[in-house]
Amino acid sequence: MRVFAVGLRFHPGRLMITRNAKDVLPHMEVNAAIKRHLNGDWGDVCPSDWQLNEDALKHGDRLLSVYHTHDDVKFWIITESDRSATTVLLPSDY
Repeated sequence: MRVFAVGLRFHPGRLMITRNAKDVLPHMEVNAAIKRHLNGDWGDVCPSDWQLNEDALKHGDRLLSVYHTHDDVKFWIITESDRSATTVLLPSDY
């Protein structure tokens, strides 16, 4: 998958998805969530984690977003602190 950096808040690095997440999550919902993540919409994180992500953009820490599919399957997107990789995964994959 290729992501273009126009209007994004940070570069995702290498985009990856766990096998489990790939088997369970609808492709279009994953793509939409990745776009939200890269634009700084952290999804369903609590307010303190939202603020941690905002601070991480300034200081180079890890970014975590939480999303749910239309069928209410919870999944995460994590971008490493060095921005080398962004991974889509289910909480059970962690």
